[in-house]
Amino acid sequence: MTTTLRPTGPERHDADGSRSRSYDICVNGRPVGGVRLTAHGRSEPLLPGRIDSLTVHGPDRRRGRATVAALAAEEVLRGWGCRRVGVSVPADAVPALRLAASLGYTEHNRHLAKELPPSPAEVPGPPEGSTVRPLEREEYPAWRASRTESRARYRVGRGLPLEQARRSAEEEHAALLPQGPDTPRAALRALDHRDTTVGTLWLALDVPHAPGGWVYDIEVEAEHRGRGHGRTLMLDAERVCLAAGARVLGLNVLADNTPAVRLYASLGYRPTVHHLEKPLL
Repeated sequence: MTTTLRPTGPERHDADGSRSRSYDICVNGRPVGGVRLTAHGRSEPLLPGRIDSLTVHGPDRRRGRATVAALAAEEVLRGWGCRRVGVSVPADAVPALRLAASLGYTEHNRHLAKELPPSPAEVPGPPEGSTVRPLEREEYPAWRASRTESRARYRVGRGLPLEQARRSAEEEHAALLPQGPDTPRAALRALDHRDTTVGTLWLALDVPHAPGGWVYDIEVEAEHRGRGHGRTLMLDAERVCLAAGARVLGLNVLADNTPAVRLYASLGYRPTVHHLEKPLL
């Protein structure tokens, strides 16, 4: 039997250069599932493609259809000029995670979430000598410059030229914090330990991709790491969420950031989605 991809309609092209298309997965011409592919058009040197969805219907599962369809999808993306491909897999989709691993995908980052207790009083407060407070308005420009540069360096590591990476990071901050520290449903926090500011937190209380709150950024100064300050900031984020009526807190973590992964696990955060990647050679 021959498994192929058959387009279900024309390619879609967006103004930024992105393209997408949906396909039926067919066995000898018979549809047995579907796949949707996208390629981002934001002129990255390593143009990223995505398998946005891949489904094989019940009777045709466990017959290698998904494996052949995934490999065929990679060929389409390769033909579009993509140099790497990404997939997002729910944490409870064990067969899909196994399939991705067998095809050479490795985890780049994951989303985590935690169900919070009913009351802020059930979340431990800061330890002695530590205080978490709102970021002061006069502190905001330096904080924004620091966090923008950090996000730009991350993008450079992903292959983006420095100036383009900085522009992308600036645009992201402008979109997410349009009113700076006064942006509604956002909380910018600073942690002081014995009169020294040792870390900051950026928390959003309204995000489209997650219920409840979302930690966009948490940073402890390098010389103060390993002393529990990250835990203090995360617990403060939980209290802020609960005070605002949010009962779930989520965040993103890079898979190779072992200290952060261990911290979040120790606080009760569990994976919800794994984001995996593979180079297209």
